[in-house]
Amino acid sequence: QVQLVESGGGLVQAGGSLRLSCAASGRTLSNRDMGWVRQAPGKEREFVAAISGSGGSTYYADSVKGRFTISRDNAKNTVYLQMNSLKPEDTAVYYCAASRVRFGVPSSKKDEYAYWGQGTQVTVSL
Repeated sequence: QVQLVESGGGLVQAGGSLRLSCAASGRTLSNRDMGWVRQAPGKEREFVAAISGSGGSTYYADSVKGRFTISRDNAKNTVYLQMNSLKPEDTAVYYCAASRVRFGVPSSKKDEYAYWGQGTQVTVSL
């Protein structure tokens, strides 16, 4: 089992920045993709970013490319999401997720992710 706990959410003005963290415990993460998925009120979950186990490959949704950066520190079993130039449409609950053991290009398919955190709220005001 893998337990995931997100932190770092909050209220920020448009144009501001936040850094989300996801601390993992349980099994090793170095052979698992890690991802961030968000869900805004009344909308489906949107895959935002993913990173391969080694950290050498990443994926970003078009809506966040150039503004968000995903990274990981396997020694600390932690993954991060640096969010810059935030917009009101980024408002959502952000979930951290860990995939089943896999290698290669990180997956952006929610079905590939077996473990999920409880989520952290990000609110961007005008």
